[in-house]
Amino acid sequence: MQTQVHGHEVIAMIYESKQAYTRESLAAAIEARFGAATRFYTCSAEGMTAAELVTFLEERGKFMPLGAGFTIDPQRVCSH
Repeated sequence: MQTQVHGHEVIAMIYESKQAYTRESLAAAIEARFGAATRFYTCSAEGMTAAELVTFLEERGKFMPLGAGFTIDPQRVCSH
């Protein structure tokens, strides 16, 4: 059975890490924490890989620049 994790758990991971990511390093960190076979879902999408979730979050403006990469923008995180 495939594990499914809500995107909010990934957002919390990014926020708590206090580090900058690239698209590639974030996808790798997500897979390292949750597993490569894990799929992710949100209120409006499901079945995403780590890389697809990164794209999903980026397209919705959830990131802000940090150093040579980005981190989560706490102003753009929904609170439901």
